[in-house]
Amino acid sequence: MNAYYHARAGGYDDWWLGRGRYADRDRPGWEEEPDQLAATLGALPPVRTLDVACGTGFLTRHLPGEIVGLDASEAMIEIAREAVPQDRFVVGAAFELPFPDASFERFFMSYFYCHLGEPERLRFLAEARRVAPELVIVASRPGAGDDRERWEERVLKDGSRWRVFKRVFEPDDLLAELGGGRVLHAGRWFVAVVSQ
Repeated sequence: MNAYYHARAGGYDDWWLGRGRYADRDRPGWEEEPDQLAATLGALPPVRTLDVACGTGFLTRHLPGEIVGLDASEAMIEIAREAVPQDRFVVGAAFELPFPDASFERFFMSYFYCHLGEPERLRFLAEARRVAPELVIVASRPGAGDDRERWEERVLKDGSRWRVFKRVFEPDDLLAELGGGRVLHAGRWFVAVVSQ
């Protein structure tokens, strides 16, 4: 997964913004929903937050408070540092976070959780709970007829092909995996939840 996202760094924001190879995709409501999600995240109380698998910082820039972004890809971190210079960014592994217990008030993550199967998911959640009491997770929602778990072939900007494991969630299913919480956003494309 790390190699895939490292290779995807230069074109990652194109997915969010509907540019490049994503420009012709039929995604009704897509143009409005990232803005709605950003507003929801921006309305959270400002706290010390760790954004794991922060990528290019596309969502990081909307998080209020003191933010530390972490990603395994140096290429992603370089883009994030330029895009969100007021925040701190470090290269590191999501399964072995380089921070002491209870270093943060909030743990934020978008999409990386969608790529975790068992037992990685349980290991990851234990590490998240170790560093912060509150989890905020953004994930994909299923479309009509979508399998909830699947392998997808993805073609990147450079033409390379990758096989990627993907999970999609209805809000209640995601909250159940996290042990409860509440829904922050439930749109056509994204779900965001908070669990404490």
